[in-house]
Formats: sequence, C-alpha cells, structure tokens
Amino acid sequence: MSATLSEVTQDADTTTRPGLREGAFGNARALSCRECGHEVELGPFYACPECFGPLEVAYGERAVSREEIEAGPRNIWRYKALLPVPTDIESSPNTEPGFTRLLRAHNLGRELGIETLWVKDDSTNPTNSFKDRVVACALSAARELHAKVFACPSTGNLANAVAAAGARAGIKTVVFIPADLEKPKQVNSAVYTDSLVAVNGSYDDVNRLASEIAGEEDGWAFVNVNVRPYYAEGSKTLGFEIAEQLGWRLPDQIVIPVASGSQLTKVHKAFQELIALGLVEDKPYRVFGAQAAGCSPVSTAYKAGVDAIRPVKPDTIAKSLAIGNPADGIYVLDICRQTGGAVEDVTDDEVRAGILLLARNEGIFTETAGGTTTAVLKKLVETGQLDPSLETVIINTGMGLKTLDAVADQVGAAATIDPSYTAFAATGIA
Repeated sequence: MSATLSEVTQDADTTTRPGLREGAFGNARALSCRECGHEVELGPFYACPECFGPLEVAYGERAVSREEIEAGPRNIWRYKALLPVPTDIESSPNTEPGFTRLLRAHNLGRELGIETLWVKDDSTNPTNSFKDRVVACALSAARELHAKVFACPSTGNLANAVAAAGARAGIKTVVFIPADLEKPKQVNSAVYTDSLVAVNGSYDDVNRLASEIAGEEDGWAFVNVNVRPYYAEGSKTLGFEIAEQLGWRLPDQIVIPVASGSQLTKVHKAFQELIALGLVEDKPYRVFGAQAAGCSPVSTAYKAGVDAIRPVKPDTIAKSLAIGNPADGIYVLDICRQTGGAVEDVTDDEVRAGILLLARNEGIFTETAGGTTTAVLKKLVETGQLDPSLETVIINTGMGLKTLDAVADQVGAAATIDPSYTAFAATGIA
C-alpha cells in the first residue's frame, strides 16, 4: 500500500489514490467534512485535516431510475449507484444483506391507537441485525484499499456481522467487545472468528482501544473507525428500502434507535437523496430518536434544549445502544429538531415491556434495541409527541435471540400440569 490505513491525509485535490482501481468507490468523488466542508481524496480517512470534524462520502453526478433499481438484486446492491461501491460489487464474496421485510403492524397499531403503522424488520439479515448492511459497504472499502485485517469495536451486533463478512470474504477478522456483553452475542461472533477479544470496560473504552490500534497497525480496516465514512453509508439502504417498499414514497413519521446516531442520520440522508434524485415526492416527514434511559445523552440534550452532548457512563440492558459518547449525537439533535420530531428515552422495565409488546402483537421477537424503539413509540403516542393519525414506521434492528436474558425471567410456562384433560381444564386457559 502507498499509505497506511491509519493515516489522515493532508491532500485535498485528488479523488483517486495510487493503487486504487478505477471506479473503486463507484459514484463517490471525495470525502467531505460535515463541519467545514473541506474535501479530501477517497481513501482510509475519517477526520478532517482542517478542523478534525467527521468526514462523509460526497458523490458526483448520479442518475438512476426506479425501474433500474427494481431490476437489481434483492439485497442492498440494488442501490449500488447510490453507494460508495464498485459497479461489480455483486461479484465480490459478501453476505448480501438487505431488502428485509416491511410489515404492516395492524395489531400493534390498534393496541397503540396508530392508524397506519409499519415495522421495518432487519432481524432477518444474515447475522440477524442491520449491521450486515453497514459492514457490507465497509468490507467493499477494505477490499479496495487492500486491507489485510478486517476489524471493529462493537457492542455485539457489529462484531457478529464483521466476523461473518470477513469469513465469507476470506479476510482475517479481529473483533473487540466489552467483556460483559451478552453471551449469545459473544458466541455469535466467536463461531465465525478465532480472534474475538473481550475488553474490560465499556464500549467507549473498547472504541478508544480500537482507535489506538488503528493508528499503530498497518493494513487494519476498522469498519467504524478508519473506514467509517463508507461503513456509515450502508445505513442509507434502510431508508431506500422503506421508500421503495411503500411504493416510492416517504412515511410521515419514523422512529429509529440511537446508539452512535449514525443510523438515524443516514436514513434521513437517504430520504433527502431520493428527493433530490426525483425518485420520491418531496414532502415533510418527522424523525424521532429512541434511547434507553440508562444511556440517553442525546435524549437528555434534546429535552434540555441544548446542542452539546454530555457523555455518560452506560447502565442499561440495551447494550447495543450503550454508547455513552455518541459520535453523531449532535446531528441527531439537528435532524429531529428540524423535522419536528423528538428524542425520547425509556427505562429498562419499559424496554422489556416493549419487547413483549412487539412479540405478542406482531410475532416479531426483537432484541433490547427494538424493545427500546417500541417502548419509545408507545411513550411518544401517550405524551402527544407523535401524531397517531399519520403513517408511521419503526425500525427493528435485531433479533431477540441475541438478548434472551432481558426477558427470560418474565416469560415461561403458564402452567405445569399432568397429561390429562382434567388438569388442563383446571388451568383456566381454555
């Protein structure tokens, strides 16, 4: 490689790095700073050399029709013209995530008094969470940058996705997790890689370690550190799919869980891109963020009416949302305020109740992040912050089998009986 995967460039005038093949990042033309607008060349860079603000992918001319998208594969690569990936992305071994179901939630809507409610169910992705989307885009970038190790710090779902994608692609994977992570998520990573590293500390401690390693080790692609701009773009596919599955229109309201905040900001970005490309009608929509009270720095800032996010020490069962210093928190605040939405939080008991509410009304077993989102939806209706007469979408980001402990002591056999009708009748279940 002509440069390590950990350096931050000072050059701003070129869009093709030595060693990159033509079209390595598709229609992407540069990386642009969210804060000052300064642009740098496409490469393994994530911090602006001028102001140290976050970089994100900027695109050149793009033109794609609904028909072209609909003719594509039934995964995220149907949107490849709108992502930083090469046109031949389908030929590279990957987990092919996406195009998950959008379910009309009649029962839950009736329970909560919402006229039209949909659940975007990403628990059916290859490793049972939305992280397969972002990892697929990060893997493409790592491959094009000739990385020798594919890695991540994670609260669980990302580690699962990185380990599986690395195995599929035949690249060495190393994943870092908090040592107290739910056991099922640890197992779900360790089956794919023999390089699972448990770290004594919170996710923020794990993330700091990953950043240090990224700065010291040549050829390591940390999906949410030094290839983060490409990784984050994968979340846009949630927004693309929701619009397409609704018949190429945007919902009136959407509720999205907030950990780092990247998913919420990218779904909003997806909606804006679809409007700009003429693929959907321009219309107002409201974006709501959902957090657990035990790690709610963005919700706290929203309610206080401030712009700064004060980091917190996470203490919640919703470990996949337990990021005490969310990188995109300030952008979440901006989007929710600008669209007329809000950021709300719920207690761990409400998270558990949210898991059961979604499962027993719609047959969807969600993990704690989805329990948080469902519980926040309920709270938003009860507090009058969300309009129940408007079409609403909530995102379920992961499978409940990964967080069984959250509800294990709240569910079980209604009765234990002898094998006779008399014994059954005595239960009163009939």
